[in-house]
Amino acid sequence: MKQENLALHLEGLSLTEGLNWVAHTFNKVKFSTALGEEDQVLTHLISTLQLPIEIFTLDTGRLFAETYDLLGLTTTHYKKSIQVYFPEAHAVEQYVQSKGINGFYDSIENRKQCCQIRKVEPLRRALANADLWITGLRSSQSNNRQQMKKVEWDEGMNIIKYNPLLNWSDDQLKEFIEQHKVPVNALHKKGFASIGCAPCTRAILPGEDLRAGRWWWESSAKECGLHSTKVAVSN
Repeated sequence: MKQENLALHLEGLSLTEGLNWVAHTFNKVKFSTALGEEDQVLTHLISTLQLPIEIFTLDTGRLFAETYDLLGLTTTHYKKSIQVYFPEAHAVEQYVQSKGINGFYDSIENRKQCCQIRKVEPLRRALANADLWITGLRSSQSNNRQQMKKVEWDEGMNIIKYNPLLNWSDDQLKEFIEQHKVPVNALHKKGFASIGCAPCTRAILPGEDLRAGRWWWESSAKECGLHSTKVAVSN
């Protein structure tokens, strides 16, 4: 199917129909999970529907203990393997030697370089042989994500990206999690809305934006580079 028709086709399908269709239409479909609530919903569906979709995650080496606990719980609960990709050790060693163990606090440039090493490069390796990339992105998560489409061409990763939960509301998300007893990160009950690396994430205050707790010391687009360069697939 041509890319210009793909978005239109998937728009007409339900969430489960869309996941099932891409899983059996593309040769290699991969889903990247950061173990957030949205990602856990998709992991639940992929696992319970027994879809031929590879699930992977990025271990930056700086994650919360609660995130590692959830990773273990999720693989056990769903009896589903989650492939873990790590940053290149030499690149991390060079960064720490030149910038310091917490050098990402010193400038936006340093922080983005850290994200590039610990997230973007491993993601590139993870998607190297994939034909379609599924994410748990939702438009309400940030201003940048409000511009995204359910189906896009990601220039940075050179791949079709499918964001099936893009238009889900907070209420839809919470209802699904409660109804299906989906395991989630214990930090959510402590005020953490968006959870990334431990040094770069804090709980948010009432009324704050969902992404306010990410890279809380800087005023930026609150993105790490994984989802910042896209061209929408035309309808």
